[in-house]
Order: sequence, then C-alpha cells, then structure tokens
Amino acid sequence: MEKNGNWRNPNWLPPIITKCTSVMGLNITTIATHMLGFILLLVFCHFSYMFLRKFSQPRVVSEFIVGLVISNLPFVRSRLSLEVLKQLKYIVESGMVALMFVVGLDISPSIFIHLPVREMKVAMSGFLTTFLLAFLVTPLLHVPIVSNTTFYLGLSFILAGTAYPLLSRLLTDLKIAKSDIGKFVITSAMLSDTMSILSLSVGYIIFDIEDNFAMRKGNEIATMIVTLLMEIFLAAMIAPVIMKWVNRANPEGKPMKGSHLVLALASIIGIASIAPLYAKFSGLLSAFLAGLFMPKEGRISKMLINQVKYFFTSIFYPIFFFWVGSESNLAKFGAKQWRTWENLIFLYSITLIGKVAGSVMSGVLLGFHWRESIEIGLLLSLKGQLHVYLAILAAKMQLITVSTSIVMVFVTLLTIIYTPTVVEKIIERARKRTPTQRMALQWHHPGAELQVLICVHGTQNVQSAINLMEICQGPPEPGIMVYLTDMVELTDKIASTLAHEADGTLTVTDPEVVEMRDSITRIIEEYLDEGGEGVGLRRMIALSTMINMHKDIIILGEDLMISMIILPFHKEQDADGRLNAGNPGFRNINRKVLRNAPCSIGILVDRGFGSTRISRSSVIINIAVVFIGGKDDREGLAFAERFARHPGVKLTVIRFLLDSNNETSVSTRLNKARLLTAEHEEEMKLDDEYFADFYGKHVAGGHVSYMEKYLVNSGQTFSTLRSMEGHYTLFIVGRGGRVNSVLTKGMNDWEECPELGPIGDILSASDFSVTSSVLIIQQHSLKGELQGLQDEFSIMQ
Repeated sequence: MEKNGNWRNPNWLPPIITKCTSVMGLNITTIATHMLGFILLLVFCHFSYMFLRKFSQPRVVSEFIVGLVISNLPFVRSRLSLEVLKQLKYIVESGMVALMFVVGLDISPSIFIHLPVREMKVAMSGFLTTFLLAFLVTPLLHVPIVSNTTFYLGLSFILAGTAYPLLSRLLTDLKIAKSDIGKFVITSAMLSDTMSILSLSVGYIIFDIEDNFAMRKGNEIATMIVTLLMEIFLAAMIAPVIMKWVNRANPEGKPMKGSHLVLALASIIGIASIAPLYAKFSGLLSAFLAGLFMPKEGRISKMLINQVKYFFTSIFYPIFFFWVGSESNLAKFGAKQWRTWENLIFLYSITLIGKVAGSVMSGVLLGFHWRESIEIGLLLSLKGQLHVYLAILAAKMQLITVSTSIVMVFVTLLTIIYTPTVVEKIIERARKRTPTQRMALQWHHPGAELQVLICVHGTQNVQSAINLMEICQGPPEPGIMVYLTDMVELTDKIASTLAHEADGTLTVTDPEVVEMRDSITRIIEEYLDEGGEGVGLRRMIALSTMINMHKDIIILGEDLMISMIILPFHKEQDADGRLNAGNPGFRNINRKVLRNAPCSIGILVDRGFGSTRISRSSVIINIAVVFIGGKDDREGLAFAERFARHPGVKLTVIRFLLDSNNETSVSTRLNKARLLTAEHEEEMKLDDEYFADFYGKHVAGGHVSYMEKYLVNSGQTFSTLRSMEGHYTLFIVGRGGRVNSVLTKGMNDWEECPELGPIGDILSASDFSVTSSVLIIQQHSLKGELQGLQDEFSIMQ
C-alpha cells in the first residue's frame, strides 16, 4: 500500500468510519485486534465445549472456564486497557438489563393468581430454609469487608434464589424438560427466582446500597414506589395497546415495518427506564418488573424473546464470562489462606443443604420419594449469570473482597457442573420402569394397524416417503399409521426461536424450519387427498443436536409402539446420478439408531425412488427382494409382504442358495462344515419355515415372481448382484444377521458403509447404479432393558 493507504493509518477508510472511530477514541488497529480476540474467544469456547461434552457438561461450563482462563493469562491481562474494560462493562451492563427483561417477559403474572400448589410449596420451603441457613451462617464467615446486617439479608435472598433461565435451558438440552419432574422443577425454579428478585427489589427500595445500606428517607421510598407503580401500570395497560396495534399492522408471514419496530422498542425501553431515570431505581430490577407485566402474546414479544436469547447464546455469554474473568484476578484468590476455602465450602454447602433440606421437608408432606426430593433440591440449587454478575458488582463497590467475589463465582460454577449427573440418575431410574417389548414386522399381527415412523431431512425426501406409504399401506382395514418425522438440527439460532406454548410444549418459530415443515405438510396432504385411503398420518419433529438426535428418534419409536423406523441415507443423489459425500452427522445418527433400535430399522438409499409418484393405476415399478437368510432378510421379506398385492408394484423375490453339488473347492467344504453349528442350523430352519409360508401366500398364487440363484461363494454373490444392475427400481435387502454365511463371507473387508451390511453396501456403491434405490432392513433385537425413554416420561410418585 502507498503511504496514505497504510493499513495502520485509517485515512484510507471511508470518512464516516474514520469519523466514528475517532469519536470512540479507537483506531482501525484496535478494532481489528478486538474483533480477532472476540473470534478467538468464540473458537476457544467451541473447542472447550467439544471436549467437555464428553463429560456431559453443558456449553455454559465451557464458556465459564474459557472466559476465566483466557482473561487471566498474563499477556492478555497486560493488554486489557482501561478503555477496553470500560467498553466491556457497558456491553455487560446492557446485556444484563436485556437478560432481566426477557426473564420477566418469560414469566406470566397469572402464575401468581393460579398458583401451582405443589410447586409453590417446594419453591417456598427451599427458599425459606436456604434463606434462614444463609442468614444464620454467613455472619460467621466475615464475607463483607465491613459487617452489615442488611448486606447479610441481601446475600441470603440471593443464595435462596434459583437461576430459572439457565435451569430451563439445561433441562431442555438434557431431554427431561417435558417429563413430570422436569416441568415440576422448572415451575418451582421460576417461582423461587421470582421470589428472590422481588425480595431484592423491596430491599433496594428500603436500603441505599451506595450509602452503606443506610435506610432511605421517606420521600425517596415514596418516590420509588410511585414511579414503580407508574411503570407497572404503563407496562400492563399502555404497552399492550401499542403491541396489539403493531401486531395487527404486521401479521405473521410479512416483513415487519421498520418504523413500527422502532416504535415498539422505544415504548419498551421508555417504560423500563422510568424508575431508573426518575427515582434512581436499579436498572436490572426495573427491567425485570417491566418485562413481568408486559404482554406475552403477539409477534413483538416472541421476536424479542427469540432474538435476545439468540444474542445471549451466540455472542453475549462468552463476552460476559471474559468480563467476569477480567474483573476476577485469580492472583488475588488467596488460595493459601484457609479463610478462602472456608468461605467456598460453607457458601457452597449453604446453597445445597438449604435447597435439599427444604425440598425433602416439603416432599414428605407431598408424598414424594426421598430420591426425587433430593434431586429436585439439587436442581433448584443452580445459580447462574445474575448471581455471578452481582458477585462481581459487590467487589467493584468494595462491599466484599476480590477473593470473596471469586469464591462466589466458583460456587456458581460448582452448582452447574453436577446438574447433568443428577439428570442422568433420573433418566436411569425412569428407564428401569420402561416395559420391555418385542417390535418387529415378522411378529406383527395382520389384523393390527401397522405403525411406521418415516424420517426425512427435508423436502427432498418427501416423495420417496410418499411412495413407501403408498406401496406398504395394505388394505384399508386395518391400514397403516405413518408418523412422518422431520429431522431438524438444533442450532443456537433455532434454539433462540423456541417458544413455550400454554400446554408446556415447545414450538419452533424459525422461518426456514416453519417454511420447510409447511412445504412437507402441503405435499403430504395433496397425496392423502388424491388417494391415501388406508393411510393415517401424523406429523412429528426430532429437534435436537446431531449428537442427541438419535435419542429423539428412539424415544418416538418406543412411545408410539412403532414396528418400523425408516431413515434416509446420509448421502443424496447429485444431478449426474451419483451419490455425494453426504452429511456425516446424519450418518452417525443412523449408526446410533441401528445400535439402540427399539424396533426394526430401514435405511433408504434413494436413487430416483422418489422421482415419480407411484399409484394404483398407472406407474409400475420393479422391486426385488434379495433373500440369503437370517433374521434381517426375514424382516425384509416381511416388509415386502406389505406391498405384494399392490397393483403398481411388480415384486420379485430372489433367493440365493448355496450350491452343495458344485463344491469343487476344499476350502468351501471346510467353511461349510465349520459354519454348520447348532445356531446356524436353527437359523436355516427358521428361514425355510418363513420362506415356505411366504411362498404359499404370494408366489403360489402368482402375485410375486420367484427366482433361485445357486452360488458357491461370495465372489459369485458379488457378480450376481452386479448382473442385476438396471433391472429393478428398488432392492430390499437385510443388513446382516446371516451367521457368517459362506455367500457373504469376506465381503465386509472392503465395505465403504458398514452400517448398510455387505449386500446393501454393494448395491448402494457409487459405481453400481444411478437408477436403483436400496432399502436395507435390520430386524429388532429383543433386549432385557430398553435404552430409550419417552420424552414425556413420568417418574414422580
């Protein structure tokens, strides 16, 4: 660059950017450095989360640890100028105000009118026992710099509270938010958090924190009360009028007008700012009270909750914990002083013992099991971002030492770390109560309705799903019930759009997901209107991270008594007909479902199966069932039996048999003798019996074509499969379970996708065909204990 365009000289920038940076006292180098540091912070948080996820730790723990560690590195602290700390402080203060507003907005005031009695008893008992224990013990610890009864009172209210937003988020991620104990804990946490914040609000009105907790004058207290009542009145009466007008002018599905959005935000900010501006009330508490009484329904409220939550999870929390670390100089922790560890142990014990004792006492009155009462108490002990923020704020106001502030930060972290373990114990106990069932098509009663779960990644899988519904629907009575399930990855962006409905369910409001699901529904409804006789349909969604999505599918399979789950292959067909590399996340899901399947599983490799719509009048497709033997092949034959009489299907069963009359190889004879074990003979007997029954029902009557292939080894099996290329639209094959058959021996040595089995891997190879789809079937294996669990399981007595 030329001299005037040197990157260190901002003169080459557009004048408006140069003016802005000069006003803020920054140059382009400072901005670039801050942006790079922020990006590195997010990267470190991500990799830390990937590591801690192996230990079942939530994302907030990685943000916590990374923020504390990075901000306390010597070369980082040496570059934290006063200007940078000042900017971080402004960001954190603004973010905390927004957080408190959303917490209030997420709580309906009607909960105090129609109190849930059991939840209120647990929340109140835990709150009071923790408060009393803290108020009695903390004066003995010398927590503040100057002993003050009012400070101990406020600290006790803080310790008695629960981080409701964080607990709700963790239980949702850990898949128990819809269970009875999950709903109970979330409601109790909401009540406990609300009592804590309201108590702090009352204390703030009476005592002046900035004047060593001196009691305010009567006129100051009256001014605060009047302004707060005015703020609450405007939030409850005036804000709804503005919100309803904006919502009517901007219905769902249309872009919101910028002027209307500005008006709505300005009214919200204006109402929430009345008490801080005119009565010097706390901005945090004012934002909470304003959100608590503002309308919850409508587009504006939902948009605010979604967008602010997305901002928190994606950007604010890493910055927040970096700020916490910058204000918590670990060098001042005082690890060599016994009083530091005394404070840490006692404050941590107060939060646990108080909540658990209160929960156990109320649990005895309500008839809860002692284990459930302890688990509820441990979960209600959770502390979060507000508690950390108040600890740092107390140190900055010189109410406590930096060492004590760091102790409180560590106490908060310790209450989060054990949460996944408590949840895992709950799930383990619930699993033991789950009944054991045998779900497979081979044993499905012909007079019972068939329950099938078909998963789709998007609209590209819908037509193949429709074709599967069409050909396996059977007679109108009893028919088939299909649960069409959208597999949606739960990203931070989508998580921020989750909305709580009145019945406690979660709804995704992300525009892309909503549009995708609506498109799928329209296509399916068009098929049902045209000729879906005998097909019942329900729409489902598996909304989870790639790591946990298999659990959602397994839960649905068990809850709905599914006999067959059909998953799309992770690879999709490109324009040239070949399969692309696919999504490895979906491949891992398929593998996990195969390992933990609650019923039989099918993986559909779609190479044109969904390109045309199959009907009972015009389109005829050729389907081949490759039967070598074993439980998976028998299950594939049982599934093919569903569409053996469909007028649009020409079904051919090809049975591969070992040619015992052409055993010229000594090794072949030795292999056969080695494999003729009792188990193998039993499998052969089952194969012959089931195949004979199928032959008598369908082949003898001319509904199904039949071919036999006598082969000697796996090499001939491979060449025979190759000779079928282009002859059939769909192949149905078993995944495995053939007890090391001679005809497939050694094929797994070169498998590209072992989850498809040797035959399925050959038929789905990129060099096999561009027009033949493959459905790989695995029969359900009966287990002593099911690995999955209903999403809305019940465990409380």
